[in-house]
Amino acid sequence: MKHLASRLLQWRSALGFLFRMSDWQVMLLWSIPAGLLGALATELFRSALYGLDHLVLGQGGSLVAIARNLPIWMRILVPTVGGLLAGGLLLFVNARGQGRLPAHTDYMDATVLGDGRIPSRPSLVRSLSSMVSIASGGSIGREGSMVQLAALSASWLGQVLHFPVERLRLLVACGAAAGITAAYSAPIAGTFFVAEVVLGSMAMESLGPIMVASVVANITMREFPGYQPPYVMPAFPAVAGVEVLLFALLGVLIGGGAALFLRGLGGSRRLFARLPLALPWRLALGGLVVGLISAAWPEVWGNGYSVVNSVLHASWPVRLLLALLLAKALATLATVGSGAVGGVFTPALFFGCLVGELFGQGAQALWPGATSAPFAYAIVGMGAFLASSTQAPLMAVLMIFEMTMSYQVMLPLMAASVVAYFVARSANAGSMYDITLRRQVQRDEQRRLRTLHVRDLVQPAQTVVPLDAGLEAMSRLFLQHPVKYLYVTDERARYRGVVPLKRLSAAEGVAGLEGKRAADLLSDEIRPLSADMGLAEALQRFMEHQGERLPVIDDPTSPVLLGVVHKSALLATYVRLSE
Repeated sequence: MKHLASRLLQWRSALGFLFRMSDWQVMLLWSIPAGLLGALATELFRSALYGLDHLVLGQGGSLVAIARNLPIWMRILVPTVGGLLAGGLLLFVNARGQGRLPAHTDYMDATVLGDGRIPSRPSLVRSLSSMVSIASGGSIGREGSMVQLAALSASWLGQVLHFPVERLRLLVACGAAAGITAAYSAPIAGTFFVAEVVLGSMAMESLGPIMVASVVANITMREFPGYQPPYVMPAFPAVAGVEVLLFALLGVLIGGGAALFLRGLGGSRRLFARLPLALPWRLALGGLVVGLISAAWPEVWGNGYSVVNSVLHASWPVRLLLALLLAKALATLATVGSGAVGGVFTPALFFGCLVGELFGQGAQALWPGATSAPFAYAIVGMGAFLASSTQAPLMAVLMIFEMTMSYQVMLPLMAASVVAYFVARSANAGSMYDITLRRQVQRDEQRRLRTLHVRDLVQPAQTVVPLDAGLEAMSRLFLQHPVKYLYVTDERARYRGVVPLKRLSAAEGVAGLEGKRAADLLSDEIRPLSADMGLAEALQRFMEHQGERLPVIDDPTSPVLLGVVHKSALLATYVRLSE
């Protein structure tokens, strides 16, 4: 391993010296092996998942098909035992980490908040736990662990090459994009998932290497024997202009449904966290719920690939669709809420498909012959639910476009996705990804900070004296507060000036000056701030003043003293803005 690392470092140095490459050009080259490793890690996880099902249950393939072939008692037992084993693995990771996971274990945190270093042992054990949960029927997506392993492989490569922090973060982002691409056969969507959701930036310096890694991952996956995209999309029909309004109405419905789903995820996590059970038993309870539901509806097992493909190519009864939608939602809430490791990306596509199919069947029943087939609404529903639950509409639109490879889908898809996005955002439902929530909070805070004025930072002034204040009263106030100036106001609380400490010191002990008042020692050397003054102008005023604080008046025409602003508070606000 050391020999390989040494050779890689030599190649890196030789390439940089020979071709005089800039940093971004070097990253374009190293994104190629990152994409290759990401695809290999994804395929390894997929193969191991199928192998585990074949080894334990005696059959592989679709989890729904496996569940249908099992007796009812096995459908209940398998997810329960699987949850117990998966929870035991997570407990092992927590125990090795003294009760908590290492910082920035998740690839999103490592890319945005950390230094790009993803710890190997916790990631591998958590991925193994995820594999057990998924293979035993847990209603959760497998793409989460696939992307995590792809990002881990890129992080390992960057650490071997001793990449600096910024380039290591970008390399991890390349690995994550490769994982998304390998999971869904959507290189453009994989690129924009990382750019829009993870990085929150479309800068070409980062977008270029991420795109290269996605393309390499897609080419690599197509070379594996038997590879096929997870969804087989029917040809999308042409949509008339008026019918686009129906798709926009579908967006309203799905945006509200996504908001309910996201709130349900948060409530489920809080509910399971309050249970007096150890982590393995919580996951076992979540598996038991899935097992009991699957006794009547085996379709709730797994991430729902086979069900979505069936709904897209065949007409399902409305009652079955409604029952399965509710059953799958409960199973997903139980699996995710109990603490199972996995993604909710694929279940989001599942829910969007079923809601869209139901809407499409309703539209055809009301306007037969004037609307598209229900599967068209199901396809658009997948994108709309994904857009509203991830708060990444651009990525969702591009993913469905890549799956269908039809320009006809774009107009209804954009209408439904954008409407669903704004409905879910207006409901303050958040996002399925914590990093998106944190970024939204930061952006909202930055917007708030940019609109601040001096009046928002005002603190009460404790060193104010009237015009007739005597030397003794002013001396006492100087002794109580480590300041160099006292603020003087008249009987109407209007600012009149300051009494400098040096003037008071000069007046004390001088014969005939004992009767001096504040009005006799006034100085105008301090220029007060106005309440409506912007922070930039206030900072400039502080640069002209050597002290820690400045007085604030309401308005130059009505100079009522409101208080003081401290330089430290102003600088702290600028620091928060820069962050």
